[in-house]
Amino acid sequence: MTTPHPYGTPGAPHLTVRGEAHLDTTPDLARIAVTLTARGRDRRTTLDDLTRRTTETHDLLKSYGDTLEHLETGALTVTPELSPRSRGERVRAHHGTVHLTADLNDFTTLGALITRLADLDLTRIDGPWWTLRPDSPAHREARRLAVHDAVRRAREYAEALGTTLAALIELTDTGAGPEPFPRTRSMAFTAATEDTPPPPLDLEPQRQHVHAEVSARFTLQPPRL
Repeated sequence: MTTPHPYGTPGAPHLTVRGEAHLDTTPDLARIAVTLTARGRDRRTTLDDLTRRTTETHDLLKSYGDTLEHLETGALTVTPELSPRSRGERVRAHHGTVHLTADLNDFTTLGALITRLADLDLTRIDGPWWTLRPDSPAHREARRLAVHDAVRRAREYAEALGTTLAALIELTDTGAGPEPFPRTRSMAFTAATEDTPPPPLDLEPQRQHVHAEVSARFTLQPPRL
């Protein structure tokens, strides 16, 4: 069996083209980051306040049912603050923080949820960050269109040479869509100071750009030059 020449031959010339596709689509998920804080002169009291606020926040997030797709607890820190005028290890206060991350799939309730979270004591909200799921049909559609684009380009080159494509030798995926939860604009909120909770935020999901790129190598029928 004869191994094809890697660079082609006059009897079987090679053609390498690139195919690309760009799609804009609505996001699947919104991620928000919640930072809970507690501060007190007594370490145990600080921990108790932090635990209570974490439980309250968990309960609020889980009350949204299937809208909450994923919830995880990140780092917990409790830091003593030493008195600046003390020469020893006199603790002035204790600071505690807990970081939560929530992924939500229903954007109609997102604005109300964010304002309810921001209305909690000593709570910071960052986000939302919009993204697609890794298995989103948009990724598959972009890859399909990229392959079609490569075949179209190859046929156009072959037509310009007065010949046709003979066979596909190699197809390589050379580009991918955005990473999960890319860095985008974010908004930060702190707890409201009034008794009346703020109205729900009007949030418009940020459309996601999906890019796919392939490299395709074909053999051509020998053209008559």
